[in-house]
Amino acid sequence: MNKPAFTSQPSSTTDVELVPYHCEHDEILHTFYLPEDQQQFTGMPDEMLALAKQDPHRHPVVITAAGRPVGFFILYDGDELADYPNTSEALLLRAFSIHYSDQGQGYAKKGLLLLPPYISEYFPHIREVVLGVNARNLPAQSLYLKCGFKDEGDTKMGSHGLQHILKMSLHS
Repeated sequence: MNKPAFTSQPSSTTDVELVPYHCEHDEILHTFYLPEDQQQFTGMPDEMLALAKQDPHRHPVVITAAGRPVGFFILYDGDELADYPNTSEALLLRAFSIHYSDQGQGYAKKGLLLLPPYISEYFPHIREVVLGVNARNLPAQSLYLKCGFKDEGDTKMGSHGLQHILKMSLHS
């Protein structure tokens, strides 16, 4: 695999990268923990990986720090994008999480800021990333907005209530 690594500019000694999921990540991903108040807003890696193995439209991505998995999410390009407005050249960001013991260290922000170069390499036809964030999940909304997502006022109902639809343009 000769694909480049997508590494943050080191703000400390720990390099953060986005890498496609590989089974070598399983041991740590299957130990991910989130408290219930966070679990209600996301999917856990082990559950999401089981779904991804059955659905070729789910592309698991791992956030690593110094090579160790610290975060996880899915990039989705299937039929459920129709639930989001104007998404013909978009990927849906799903199940974004940072392992509880690794939270508060900037990994989520660094991982999200690496999305544009990662998507450009692995999904060059994609022009936008879209996500639904629960209206009650204020910390996640703030993080996404700080990392380049925009709230254009669109909403939809999710399984746990109203979701704000946020979009990140990948246009140069």
